[in-house]
Amino acid sequence: MTKRYFFLIPVITIILASCGGGGGNKADQLQKLKQDKVKYNEDIDKKIAALEKEVGKNDSVVKMKDVTVTEVRDTLFEHYIDVQGSVDARENVNVSARVPGVITNIFVKEGQAVSQGQTLAQVDDQVLKANMAELRTQLDLANTLFEKQKNLWSQKIGSELQYLNAKNQKEGLERKVATLQDQQAQTRIIAPISGTVDAVIAKVGDNATPGTAAFRVVNANNLKVTANVAEAYAGLLKAGDAVILSFPDINREIRSSIGFASRTIDPLSRTIKIEVPLKGDNALRPNMIVHIKVIDYTSKNAVVIPVSVIQYSAGKPYVIVAQGANGKLVAQRKAIELGRTYNDKAEIKDGLGKGDKIITTGFQGLNDNDLIKL
Repeated sequence: MTKRYFFLIPVITIILASCGGGGGNKADQLQKLKQDKVKYNEDIDKKIAALEKEVGKNDSVVKMKDVTVTEVRDTLFEHYIDVQGSVDARENVNVSARVPGVITNIFVKEGQAVSQGQTLAQVDDQVLKANMAELRTQLDLANTLFEKQKNLWSQKIGSELQYLNAKNQKEGLERKVATLQDQQAQTRIIAPISGTVDAVIAKVGDNATPGTAAFRVVNANNLKVTANVAEAYAGLLKAGDAVILSFPDINREIRSSIGFASRTIDPLSRTIKIEVPLKGDNALRPNMIVHIKVIDYTSKNAVVIPVSVIQYSAGKPYVIVAQGANGKLVAQRKAIELGRTYNDKAEIKDGLGKGDKIITTGFQGLNDNDLIKL
């Protein structure tokens, strides 16, 4: 308003001077004053517009929006299929007695390393031992009689039938002893594999029965990861495909590859089974949860940007980039073609190139050619 008053001063002066002239027709004077007023109003409006334009230029510097940018570089982009699995031991065995009976002794404890064939516990074999002692006595006598009969027969003394009977009796007792020895061996609960005793279930005095677990032995040096994958990915997975195994319990990642991918789909769960071999590691435990990332797509020199900077107009994606214009930085919209997305990152197939500066913060509300500053 101060500027408008400033420009009105000469107008008022002219009007007063005209009124003070005293000559001429008053109607003509009135008409002239109106024309002068219009002319000077137009001049004032032009000057106001010019000043407002100048002020607008100065304000544009003040209104430049602060932004941050990220320069586009070629990078590796990988897309994964996320699956949850678990650690499993290839050799995880429940060990039970081979014959029924009372457990009389346990020779191992939990956590103890054992070898294949090592005795873990003993089932009562007292009756078998007594039978064995009797058989051995009979066998000793049969051996003595056979040797004597053999010597006599070699001297052509006695009959061949006597010799054959003595031989047959001896050999029959030998077979009985061998059978009884096998039965005695069956009373020992033995480790079928080498590994670690993971659980001692049986106790001395328990009645052991075949099929009922008395021990559990695990070979922790021969582990694998197993998972069931939805049938939608069945055609994408095969042995040899790269995977990343993430173990949240121990905060570790391991790169490996699929060792086995089932060729059949489970009719109930509609999944396929995959297995990934693991090297022996004391930190890994059977049944540990594993997050499996199966790499199903890789691009070595990709343009990758955060998903959060992508905007849409009429359903079409675009980003805002910073560009130089007349010595200043301005915002510029760029249409893009999206590829795959994973983990809040998007691959850009077209629209961006190496060196482009994407506005990553402060892009909201920006239009083309808006002034910006970093």
